[in-house]
Amino acid sequence: MKIISIVLLAITLSACGTVQKAKYSALEKAGIHKRDILVDRIEATSETQQETKEQFQSAYEELAGLIKVDDQGLEKKYKKMAKAVVNSEEKAKELNNRIKSVDEVAKALFAEWKAELSEYQSDSLRRVSQQNLDNTQQRYSAIYKKMQISQQRVEPVLRVLQDNTLYLKHNLNARAVSSISNEVLVVEDKVAQLIQQMETSINESNSFIQSMRNK
Repeated sequence: MKIISIVLLAITLSACGTVQKAKYSALEKAGIHKRDILVDRIEATSETQQETKEQFQSAYEELAGLIKVDDQGLEKKYKKMAKAVVNSEEKAKELNNRIKSVDEVAKALFAEWKAELSEYQSDSLRRVSQQNLDNTQQRYSAIYKKMQISQQRVEPVLRVLQDNTLYLKHNLNARAVSSISNEVLVVEDKVAQLIQQMETSINESNSFIQSMRNK
């Protein structure tokens, strides 16, 4: 069974790779190259990072706002917070998918770029292209690492928000709400770290996009 599973996985991965190559080939025939796709995907990821940090800030504010509400208004406020946490979960998944799609096209672009170096007849042009490739890969590696770090900041915040949402679901009263005061402080600190890392990643990504468009 294990061998069959491994074979099936290999076939699936191979099929996915074939589909991606066909998709890139079709786009290139339409004048849209991997370089353009990479820039567009990094830009879309930056937008999602911006939306993610705003959504998590909103979820934190809803949680913090619960402490100031009396018993009569708790249920309404809790539902609003729970919805904000669900939205945060969705944004976290979207961000994860965005980052994966960025790295997918980046790997395809750099592999193609490297393969094309052997097609040059001019040694000087080949050296310039190699240098541009090396510089672009280095810059990309730096922003990709920042994207990953910002993504890693998301999970700890999300876990705390989910835990508190679950706890309050079955303990929705003033005493229970009061008992999560320390948790709110933990979320506040983690959200601040998340926002800082997101902003760093967004700024680096925007700089990379600008440099790619100027070439």
